Amino acid sequence: MIEALVTGKLHGAPEQRLDKTNQPFSVCKVRATLAGDNENVLVNVIAFDADACAALLDMHDGDGISLAGTITPRVWTDKQGNTRPVLDMVAHRVLSVHDARLGRYNG
Repeated sequence: MIEALVTGKLHGAPEQRLDKTNQPFSVCKVRATLAGDNENVLVNVIAFDADACAALLDMHDGDGISLAGTITPRVWTDKQGNTRPVLDMVAHRVLSVHDARLGRYNG
């Protein structure tokens, strides 16, 4: 796994789900721009920490977000057979632009 800081915009609304033992977790997708490139990469995010989950659930589609956690790179193939990079992330910390302006930091 790779420790990373990812910054981008939410792609769709975050969702809360329950695992097999009824413990809540949150998921979302973030569209991030690759450094030195104009190409976007999709980041599939999952959070288990209660504070990180709450921060995600307070956000909306298109909101700016920064996430700290571990990432795993992989390749996704679309219906047309085109391959694209994608990252899977377990987020440990979440920071929104709104939180930064108010001086509130998760974690």
